[in-house]
Amino acid sequence: MAATAVVLAAALGGGLLLIARRLWSAAGKVTRSVSAASMEGKTVIITGANSGLGRATAAELLRQHARVIMACRDRGRAEEAARELRAELGLCSRGGGECRGELLVRELDLASLRSVRSFCQQVLQEQPRVDVLINNAGIFQCPYTKTEDGFEMQFGVNHLGHFLLTNLLLGLLKSSAPSRIVVVSSSLYKYGEINFDDLNSELSYNKSFAYSRSKLANLLFVRELARRLEGTGVTVNALHPGIVRTNLGRHIHIPLLVKPLLNLVSWAFFRSPLEGAQTSIYLASSPEVEGVSGKYFGNCKEQPLPPKAADDLVARKLWDISEVMVGLLK
Repeated sequence: MAATAVVLAAALGGGLLLIARRLWSAAGKVTRSVSAASMEGKTVIITGANSGLGRATAAELLRQHARVIMACRDRGRAEEAARELRAELGLCSRGGGECRGELLVRELDLASLRSVRSFCQQVLQEQPRVDVLINNAGIFQCPYTKTEDGFEMQFGVNHLGHFLLTNLLLGLLKSSAPSRIVVVSSSLYKYGEINFDDLNSELSYNKSFAYSRSKLANLLFVRELARRLEGTGVTVNALHPGIVRTNLGRHIHIPLLVKPLLNLVSWAFFRSPLEGAQTSIYLASSPEVEGVSGKYFGNCKEQPLPPKAADDLVARKLWDISEVMVGLLK
């Protein structure tokens, strides 16, 4: 009986400590350092904008009067999220004389190069300019599966899909300059390696290492793209959002009895989507990073990179191979 009381007291005390820590941390994390109208007249494309980081990023840029295109795989969920955002922020659904903060939904499945090409064709036909492209969507530690085109899913979605998307929209971004490309990576890139002999994970597959490799590929892509964009007025930067409470980890199996404790810990220690989105918002809109390119950010500050994430030779080789894989070159 006494032992049970001790356990309950410890659990209660730990819970109160977690709550106190959460309330303390939340008080100082979210800041809106840019003016409410700083994005007025600008068109922003955000992949995976119907939930998590992407939705939070969209909401904040809409508050700054941006014109946001939600590029999402599930059209139904995206339309539902758009309705909620319009109601929450008092937006209009179509362009108009006094319409500010316009929100559009377009279908984009990054696991299908056909879908990527169709999306870009639609954007080029409909949009006279694109000021910001935010490559936000991603898949995390899924079982071994392949995209429509036969690529390992994490490498195919997190790297190749966004690689093709960005390249197909580069002309419009250049004609809209000064414009920006923002790539959501992860600090887990540190555990990744670029194995050119098995980019498709056909010889061996570890879902954690595959995710890390795709995030390292994001950083190498940013490095090479920044070099190619010098003098064009288009900048590209990558970021780590921190550990955020989103559905990104839906493929990770968690025992039923552990879930309540994990939920409490994540609520206390993980960032909310809005907190995690701050660096994306900063890189998309802040005048402080005007002209800054080829860098990696965390907590709205530039972060150093180890040699493997700043290797120009590997970055160029990965670019060349990626061009062939997505059909830009034969």
